[in-house]
Amino acid sequence: MIHEQQADSFRVADLPCVHGGPVASGVIRAVPEDFYVEESLPFELSGEGEHLYLFVEKRELNSGDAARLLATAAGLRRRKVSMAGLKDKHAVTRQWFSLHLPGMPDPDFSELPSGVRILQQQRHTRKLRRGAIRLNRFRLLVRDLQGDTDLLTERLQLISRHGFPNYFGEQRFGRGYGNLRRAIAVLERGATRSPVEGMYLSAVRSMLFNLVLAARISAGNWCSPMCGDVMQLSHSNSLFRVDDADAEIINRLSEKQIHVTGPLVGLPARIMPEDEALQYEESLLREHQFWVEGLRHCGLKVDRRPLRAPAGEIEFNLHGDQLQLEFTLQRGSYATSLLREVLTQVPYSMDV
Repeated sequence: MIHEQQADSFRVADLPCVHGGPVASGVIRAVPEDFYVEESLPFELSGEGEHLYLFVEKRELNSGDAARLLATAAGLRRRKVSMAGLKDKHAVTRQWFSLHLPGMPDPDFSELPSGVRILQQQRHTRKLRRGAIRLNRFRLLVRDLQGDTDLLTERLQLISRHGFPNYFGEQRFGRGYGNLRRAIAVLERGATRSPVEGMYLSAVRSMLFNLVLAARISAGNWCSPMCGDVMQLSHSNSLFRVDDADAEIINRLSEKQIHVTGPLVGLPARIMPEDEALQYEESLLREHQFWVEGLRHCGLKVDRRPLRAPAGEIEFNLHGDQLQLEFTLQRGSYATSLLREVLTQVPYSMDV
């Protein structure tokens, strides 16, 4: 069937780049320490309340397993542990968790296994919500670098000035892109039965978003709003629709204060594209109606995601055949999507 063929043929590697494509090759994650990421919260902790925030360093452990270890150590059910986002397994990551402990003392975490280390803990009045991250700071080491290093430097400078396509990375789709195939039964049923099936639906929305972004890159309008496009403020969830790309809008786009968005498909929401932008998105998704209607049948509400990802504070050093690279990204953006703009043959894990 056509939707099965679409699931089997979709590959992130086939999506277009914007700055001319990779100019070098290299290896990341030869060891977990080669890929380091650290979360930053968008608010200050109050120091009191029934939620205990933990800043945790983990090595070769996915976020779900780390949350289960914290729950076990605290004598809590897993659902009492919250996190803002998922972090890679094959890496060294520092991220925040919150534990709901009403009327309870701080637990003893001294028996946590190696690979999990609590760096900071403090009370707060509210639980940690999914997506509540100001930014992620990355420090990467690329080994066995081969290619045109002068052009590589130029490409990284272009990314620093203009950003890069905000594609969902390969890890979003499961090992061998299997989550897309697994989603078919869920979409036909019209409801999820477990959290893992929710991940399958997220993979479908990610595929559709990537395809829309890829089409707009090929058309040359991924950063140029058309009439009725939905825009998003940088570092914010605030959305607004633009009817005319006047000088002010163009300037704010150039300064990366706002971004054109693409669809995370679902049931209609309050702010939707209109006019030319709506017709354009509908035309791009027309051949993927099985996925679109299935997501709506499952009750997912539409959301928007910026088509462009700004990269902040890019610093890099070349040492022989190694590239040391540091930068910050807004929540939800993938470091591997930045890397694919400059590097080929970048192996990384499918586990998150």
